[in-house]
Amino acid sequence: MLEHFRAGWSKLMHPLAAALIRMHITPDMVTWAGTIGTVAMALICFPQGWLWQGAWLVALFIFSDSLDGNMARQLGRHSEWGSFLDSTLDRFGDAAIFAGVALYYAGHGHSVVWAGIAIAAMTFGQITSYVRAKAESLGKEAKMGLATRSDRLLIVLVGVELTGLAESGIFAHLFVWGLPVALCYLTLAGLVTVGQRMTAVRRQALS
Repeated sequence: MLEHFRAGWSKLMHPLAAALIRMHITPDMVTWAGTIGTVAMALICFPQGWLWQGAWLVALFIFSDSLDGNMARQLGRHSEWGSFLDSTLDRFGDAAIFAGVALYYAGHGHSVVWAGIAIAAMTFGQITSYVRAKAESLGKEAKMGLATRSDRLLIVLVGVELTGLAESGIFAHLFVWGLPVALCYLTLAGLVTVGQRMTAVRRQALS
């Protein structure tokens, strides 16, 4: 879904990336700052019940995921280290978002069931990324699926935002189900995506 908008988003980020380069800020610094900010905001805001505020703050730091790559391209640095660092730190950010949601349900949300579903969604998301990485290490391709990383982040943050606004009284109470619906979809989509990628790798391995 969101993968189709990457080219346009990259052009939008180009001036900001150029400005950071002029300030002698490196792509690695942006990667670290984005991850630390994402982890901190997710694990501070969500467990406290600051859902709609936390969703915006997390989204702000996630933008750095586009910035570091854009900066690297402008500098002509396409290093294996940069790619490795970016992919590794992404896992921390993703896990923190779903862990924050699970902690919210274990506390302010008063639902062990939804906390468990949040953990399931996180688990399938991590496995989805692992399957792709392992496939590529074997010379195979496994990029397909219903729940790519960009899609997962968009859906969970929109869900958090809707539920947060509903609980604050800004949206109708019906929207309080935004986050539970998002978690159910991500859990099922993650399961399907893992199956799709495993099937694709098996087909390539046996062909």
